[in-house]
Parts: sequence; structure tokens; C-alpha cells
Amino acid sequence: MIKSKRVGLAGAGSIALGTAALLVDQGHDPMLWSPSGSGTVGLDGEITAEGALELNFNPRIAKSAKDLVDENDVLIIALPAYGHKTVMDALAPHIRMEQQVIVSSHASMGALYLMRLLKARNVTVPITAWGTTVVTGRRQNGPVVRVNTVRSRVDLCTIPETQSDCALTMCQSLFGDRFQPRAGLLAVSLSNLNPQNHLGIALGNITRMERGEVWSQGQNVTPKIGRLLERLDLERLTIADALGLQVKTIFEHFHLSFHVPVASISAMNQQMHEKGNGGTGPATSDSRYVTEDVPYGLQLTAVLGRLVARPAILHEAGIAMFSAMYDRDFARENALLTALQLEQYSLDDLQHSARTGLLCWTDDPRL
Repeated sequence: MIKSKRVGLAGAGSIALGTAALLVDQGHDPMLWSPSGSGTVGLDGEITAEGALELNFNPRIAKSAKDLVDENDVLIIALPAYGHKTVMDALAPHIRMEQQVIVSSHASMGALYLMRLLKARNVTVPITAWGTTVVTGRRQNGPVVRVNTVRSRVDLCTIPETQSDCALTMCQSLFGDRFQPRAGLLAVSLSNLNPQNHLGIALGNITRMERGEVWSQGQNVTPKIGRLLERLDLERLTIADALGLQVKTIFEHFHLSFHVPVASISAMNQQMHEKGNGGTGPATSDSRYVTEDVPYGLQLTAVLGRLVARPAILHEAGIAMFSAMYDRDFARENALLTALQLEQYSLDDLQHSARTGLLCWTDDPRL
């Protein structure tokens, strides 16, 4: 029998609500915290999950980061990557040695930043990075979340890697046997396909987003958009190969996430649309598909490509094109990469830190 865990979720958007619903479905007790306070307005009663999960639940609501940490065994950071640094700064002063932290999904080596904050307090906890979210979905009007799918496989790793076994056991106890261990943060970073996929989808449908149209995402991954996603995937796989890392392909991603047979990416998305789990595309240009995934997803892939002399030309072009369309310099908007100053470290340093959580060899007290 699974022992119920008290789980605090930093976030109150689509993914946080969907993850909370899955936790309840698995017999656990979630708490939500909205860093701005606005996300939990109207959520102090019953919340309805529909779609891949059908249930009503009443999560606890935290008033502050301290409350979230104090009242839970496990913490999950479940909000867009542009909020990760602020949330980590708020949580870190309160985290206790016996707790565990999950980043859903991990971006831009953020686990290293949180480890640095905790090390300053002489606190070490397992920090588990997920390559993607355990659910997909959309928050609806009112206290309703539509869960499009519950993924059958999620890549993960833990720093320090000596804590990997206990962290994997914890994830399995919370969400079931759906996790695939990977070799460190670089592998998990390169296992997150959302940025590259959202690049192609948003680029091909930006006018729909700007006009606020209601449109099927799966249906609009047409053959040409599908081929673009496949070529973006080849760049990512080439970088992973240069680093000696094994990561899933885009075909495996759609097969395991959306439970459709392997075919071309366009054909798989058409099957998703026909099954009713192809999702609805963003109805605004102010979408995380751009404002999160370009600076926090594409930018890291581009940096790694340069480090291993395998330039991600299409990723770099995507960053430049969206920067031009939005009149912003997305390459400079990544607060985590700015704080970590990764450019001052060697590739050996990064590979070491991806397993230990220590960004510089000289930071390791054992050496």
C-alpha cells in the first residue's frame, strides 16, 4: 500500500493543476502555491479535472513559499521556466535536509542554481530534474483543468547522483512506474523536446496565435511543419551524440507521451487529433511556447551546440526569428544562464556538475 505524501507545488497553472490532480488520483495530498497570489484565486473550493483524468479534488493552498516548504515532504516546481529563478530564490531559505525537490520540467541547468543556493546554507537535498512534465493540459475558465494526457515515460536524473535511487523511488511512489533515468543534467536537458517542437508549431501558426483563434495543435502539424520538427530533432540528437549521451527521439517522445503508433511526425499528430488528444494551440502570442521555450529551451541547446562544435543552426535561426518578431533579445532573457555564467566553465566542468551538482571542480570538498 502506497503511503500518502504531502506534496507542495510551486505553481497554479495548467501543469501544476494537472499534476495535483494526478497526485490525488495516486492517493497523495497536494498543496498549491501561486508566487504572485493570483493563480490560486478561486481555487479554495473544489477543482475539477477532466479529460485523461476525471475527478474532483480540494488541494491545500499555501499563502507563502515558507508555508509551502514547512507543510510538505516533497516540493515540485511546476511553472514556466521564466519563473524558476524567482521561485528557487523564495524556496531555498526554508528547505530542510530531509526534503526532496522535483523540477517539472527542468530548464537551463536550473537544478545547479538551486544547489548553489542550498550549499550556501550547508543544506543538501536530492534535486530531481524531469525532462518534461508528467501531464499535459490546459487550465479552463474557473476551477477546471483539462488533462490532455498522462505521459507513460518521463526522463529524469538527480543531483547529486548518489541520491538517484532514493529520488527515483520517491517519484515512482508519487506517480507510478513511468520514469526513465538518464545520465545527468545534460542528458535531461537534451531530453526536453518541448522547446524545439513548440518552435516549429509556433512559427507555423503565429498568425493564429496573434488573432486569438481556437485551433487544433495536432491537426496543424502539417507535413511541412512535421519535417521541420524532425530536422530540429536531428540537431538535438547530434549534440547529444557528441556528448556521448543517449536521449529519446522525437518519434519515441510522441509515441510514449500520446500513445500513438510510430510514423512521420505529421502523421502521428494527425492520429492524436483524431483521437481527441492533439490539444489546442495557444490563443495568444504571449505564450510560453515563445516567451519560455525560446530563451530557456532553445538557448541552452544552442549554447551546448557551440560547446561541442555541433552548431544548432535551426535552433539559432529560431531564436533570431522570434527575437525579430517580438522585438526582444530572447538570447539575453535567460535569468538562470545569466546567474550561472556557464560561459566561464569548460565542457568538463559542465559534465562534472551535471552529475554532482557542483558547477566547478574546485567546489567539490572531496578534491
